Amino acid sequence: MRNELTPKEIVAELNRYIIGQEKAKKAVAIAMRNRWRRQQLKDPIKEEIYPKNILMIGPTGVGKTEIARRLAKLSNSPFLKVEATKFTEVGYVGRDVESMIRDLTHIAVQMVKNEEEKKVINKARSLAEERLVNLLIPSSSKAEYDPLTKEKFLKMLRDGVLDERYVEIETELSQKTPTIEILAASGLEEIEMQLRDMFSTFFPFKTKKRKVKVKEALEILTKEEANKLIDMDKVIHEAIHRTETSGIIFIDEIDKIASRGETHGPDVSREGVQRDLLPIVEGTTVNTRYGMVKTDYILFIASGAFHMSKPSDLIPELQGRFPIRVELDPLSKEDFVRILTEPENAIIKQYQALLETEGVELKFTPAAIEEIAKIAFELNQKMENIGARRLYTVVEKVLEDFSFSAPDITLSKILITPEYVREKLENIISDEELAKFIL
Repeated sequence: MRNELTPKEIVAELNRYIIGQEKAKKAVAIAMRNRWRRQQLKDPIKEEIYPKNILMIGPTGVGKTEIARRLAKLSNSPFLKVEATKFTEVGYVGRDVESMIRDLTHIAVQMVKNEEEKKVINKARSLAEERLVNLLIPSSSKAEYDPLTKEKFLKMLRDGVLDERYVEIETELSQKTPTIEILAASGLEEIEMQLRDMFSTFFPFKTKKRKVKVKEALEILTKEEANKLIDMDKVIHEAIHRTETSGIIFIDEIDKIASRGETHGPDVSREGVQRDLLPIVEGTTVNTRYGMVKTDYILFIASGAFHMSKPSDLIPELQGRFPIRVELDPLSKEDFVRILTEPENAIIKQYQALLETEGVELKFTPAAIEEIAKIAFELNQKMENIGARRLYTVVEKVLEDFSFSAPDITLSKILITPEYVREKLENIISDEELAKFIL
């Protein structure tokens, strides 16, 4: 866990991937540091300090989701992104809001299980190799009792000499349980979960014989042996603790469930979703297949463009659950230039890496990058502002011919100039109706 990072260090790490939005970065950095500060306290004051949930307000494509995702990765926290529009009020068709806690807990279990697997992988590999050697040695010769023969086969296995040989292995196969479909929004998701668990006890594990190459068999058996070495009770206990103390849930499109002061039609359901979210965000206990999970200290980050509505259109109780509000700035042409080149996962770096696999070195002149940024910015002004996502559509169109013909191309270097960018996009941009569909 890297929760000991200072707010300045957190912002510096976020700057490696996200351009601008200093206010939002500062807000999430403080929230993460406050979590670490809370862990240093003792009861009873520790129990009284709850996370200050954050509401991000800004147009699409400016980095709201990316900030939350990178923050979770940085702190090694269980992270779940959900769209508020997926949930509907209990009694309507849709998902129960409590399902987000169940999903987050499942993600935490997988995280912890993967960590434990890394700890035992060497021992699991040794056990798998031993099982495989016993299968490879001819049993008729009784050679399996000869340590020297075993050692010889083990060396050949590790050197990859036997990789292409076929071997028959017996693997565990979980019995498929009958399919149970119950509408989650009817409040019966918990019953569905319990029924699935109950059926899984009636249909125990079966084994299946498979004939595979030695290399693949080693991976399958290593996985099996690792699962046997992992203490799942310990994993679940740690996963629940991590969910409760460091889980992050990102609720996107929260503006789409704002009721805008009306109380009829679909707005009834929208307000119902908001009311269902209240106990989850404030703090309640949710029953999951792994046990009871308290949501009191989970950090919730909500976001929305709020084009058609405003934060004050949310019900007052829900507004109060998101005390920290940050407005994200629309991206400028200068921001687009930086997004294309500066981050570690910059768009241009991605395309250069992709074409490098074909033996083609892709270069952009600074003027070409400026031209791409200028065109993307102007398109956002003329049409819907989709933020940095517009850069992908523009760059993809510019490189379309090279991407298509890269396997057959004779050139080892390609230089993209502003003239080439204008040539590729001029006809589309001049025809506004066509630009709406293409770019």
